[in-house]
Amino acid sequence: MKEWIKDIAIALIIAIIVIQFVKPTIVKESSMEPTLYQNNYIFLSKQAYTFGEPKRGDIIVFHSKLVQENGDEKLLIKRVIGLPGEELKINNGVVYINGVALKEDYIMENYTSGDIDIKVPEGEIFVMGDNREVSVDSRYSEIGCVKINDIVGEAIFRIYPFNKIRTF
Repeated sequence: MKEWIKDIAIALIIAIIVIQFVKPTIVKESSMEPTLYQNNYIFLSKQAYTFGEPKRGDIIVFHSKLVQENGDEKLLIKRVIGLPGEELKINNGVVYINGVALKEDYIMENYTSGDIDIKVPEGEIFVMGDNREVSVDSRYSEIGCVKINDIVGEAIFRIYPFNKIRTF
């Protein structure tokens, strides 16, 4: 009986530790296709930016100003495109960072709509979905640049569907 209780206690301690560092999440929208699809099950690293900064290309989940039908705050999943202090421009369907065209082989279409010309504020990032034509992201005033403090976590691993398991 003591061994059984000991095993349960160890399992609980491990579960609590994992919950502090990892957050399971289900993708609800299509804005990250073809990288992530609806109902993909992913793990987020909740500590990803505790000792570091977001990098271009990171896939993150963050708190938005949007509200769900039930009144809860909507979490969004997007890709980091512009970093603090960078000049970001979208012109003729191409994204430019500090005047250099960004190579984006992960997007659904080979075109990014919008006419943007901004400097990303310090402490914030510019994010967009990989499926640009359906993504509500930093190009829209409802989202705008995202405060780094609003990031819930970085997508690190897709566990489901099983035939598409991978790290990010």
